[in-house]
Amino acid sequence: MTTLQNSRVAPLLDRLFTEADTATSPIFRSLSGSERARLLDSKTEYLQLYSLMKDLWLPVSPETGRLLYMLARSIGAKTVIEFGTSFGISTLFLASALRDNGGGRLITTEFEVSKVAKAREHLTEGGLIDLVEIREGDALQTLSVGLPDQVDLVLLDGAKPLYADVLRLVENSLRPGALIIADNADLCPDYLEHMRTAHGNYLSVAVADDIELSIRL
Repeated sequence: MTTLQNSRVAPLLDRLFTEADTATSPIFRSLSGSERARLLDSKTEYLQLYSLMKDLWLPVSPETGRLLYMLARSIGAKTVIEFGTSFGISTLFLASALRDNGGGRLITTEFEVSKVAKAREHLTEGGLIDLVEIREGDALQTLSVGLPDQVDLVLLDGAKPLYADVLRLVENSLRPGALIIADNADLCPDYLEHMRTAHGNYLSVAVADDIELSIRL
C-alpha cells in the first residue's frame, strides 16, 4: 500500500477536494473579466490578486496530483521545491511520494498567512509534516536563499507571471535529470519561451492542455 492509499492520507485528500469544490470568494468573483486578466498578467500586482483569492483553494486536479506522485516516485526524488502551497493538496501528493521514496525534504512557499496555517494543519493530519518546510512570504524572497545543493523536482503552481523568475532562482540547484512541472503553463508565455529556448538546458513538452513537463539536461 502506498502512502496515498493509507488510512490517513486517502480520506484526507477526498475531503479536501470536496471542500475545494465548494469554496467561494465573493470579492474575487465580483471583479470584471478584464480586471482579473490584468491582475493575472501583472508582475507587480500578483500579491493583490492572490490576496483577493485567499478563500479559493486553487488546487491541482486529482489526476495532476497522482501525476506528481508518479513522477516523484519514478525518479526517486529526495528533494522537492514547490511554488504555491495554497491549502496543501499538491504538497500532500509530493510529500507522500517522498515518504514512499524513503524520506526527503520538500520546501514549499506560500505568502497568504491563513493558507500556511491550513496547509500545516492538513500535512500534520496526514502524518507528513515532518517532511515539509513551509516558507511563508513572497517566493521571490523565500526561495532566494537556503536552497539545497541538489534538487530533484520542482512544481510551479503559484502566481503565473512569476514562473520564469522562480525557476531562475532554483535552477542552479537542479541536478541533471531533475523534473520541472508547471501547472497552468498555458497562462505563462514567458515561462514557456524560457523552457523551450534555453540553449539546450531543458527538454520540455506539453502534457494535456495546461501542464508543461520539463527535464533538466
